[in-house]
Amino acid sequence: MSCNEKQEVDIQGHRGCRGLLPENSLPAFKKAIELGVNTLELDLAISKDKQVVVSHEPFMNHLICLDAEGNEISEEDEITYNFYQMTYDSIKQFDCGSKYFERFPKQKKMKVNKPLLSEVFELSEELNSNIRYNIEIKSHPKYDTIFTPKPKEFVNLVLKVINNYNVFNRVNLQSFDVRTLEEIKRQSLKMKVALLVDENESIETKLNSLSFKPEIISPYFKLLNIENVETYQKHGFQIIPWTVNDIDDMNTMIDLNVDGIITDYPDRLIVLINKN
Repeated sequence: MSCNEKQEVDIQGHRGCRGLLPENSLPAFKKAIELGVNTLELDLAISKDKQVVVSHEPFMNHLICLDAEGNEISEEDEITYNFYQMTYDSIKQFDCGSKYFERFPKQKKMKVNKPLLSEVFELSEELNSNIRYNIEIKSHPKYDTIFTPKPKEFVNLVLKVINNYNVFNRVNLQSFDVRTLEEIKRQSLKMKVALLVDENESIETKLNSLSFKPEIISPYFKLLNIENVETYQKHGFQIIPWTVNDIDDMNTMIDLNVDGIITDYPDRLIVLINKN
């Protein structure tokens, strides 16, 4: 590929389209598909009754959720609403879309609950049977058996839902937790995986900690530069940075020739790509 040639960028709606609608909600995923994203990015937790729930935290985040009666949740109390100790019937009583979220002032407010992964598949497959999914398993050693199952069970529960909906070929699983990535490949060698790299981590160090070569490297976007993007792509990795919301940063990532961009504002990215 010549340096003047631009590849098609995979437009990924972060938690649906968090800048526009409540995160990880069915309306946000619907809107992202209507806008024209290629891929829905979302996060998973597990309930007490082993349901696969779409949520960034395995508890009720006080910044975005109200309790079942519509009352505020304090920061101190949020972890007491632990999904792994709650049935999904209880979890879905909470409103995680009506509260004003300072970080996303233009986010449209509406009463929404945390959906099941199966519900996301049902909705999105009906709207666009070509849509892809970038699904994060939110595991961490300190969460094991307290907020989530251990990686082996967590991965197994997630793969079951993916296989039930026949979307395997349009899914990749991602995680910051290398234990979970190893477990995914143990249970499903053909599942594409993305190595998530946090802003305080080294891409190279984390990559070397894996026993296999992941298909995708997904770092915090500021860890990327023209040299490392080119080098990793030459070695067969796709590079899909997160979470790129500013127009200038989007332009920088497009100039770096990344394979995809995860954003809270897919509307901005789509306009930008269409301009280019």
